[in-house]
Amino acid sequence: MNSDVTILQLVIALVLFFVMMFGIGFILNMLLKTTFFPIYFFVIGVVPIFIWQTWDHTKTFGGNFSSFTFVDILPAIGALIGAYVSGATIRALRRGGYKMF
Repeated sequence: MNSDVTILQLVIALVLFFVMMFGIGFILNMLLKTTFFPIYFFVIGVVPIFIWQTWDHTKTFGGNFSSFTFVDILPAIGALIGAYVSGATIRALRRGGYKMF
């Protein structure tokens, strides 16, 4: 089985994580009436859970963090950008006079 990630798979993962976090963030912003809660949720909740799940106790602290590759980090950056864009979209809608958001 070939475990290499192609550029197409990486781009699809990046877009998927962006859209997923944008949608989740937009819904959370509407329900909780906050603007940038999804960013805080992503940084404080999702990232540590991902690191905890992939943690290898046989490696050192630096060895665990150096095992993350560009392919692991790029979708996380895409999700963080999606969370930010959802907050910016909600803010723009509120400034535009939409009370629903």
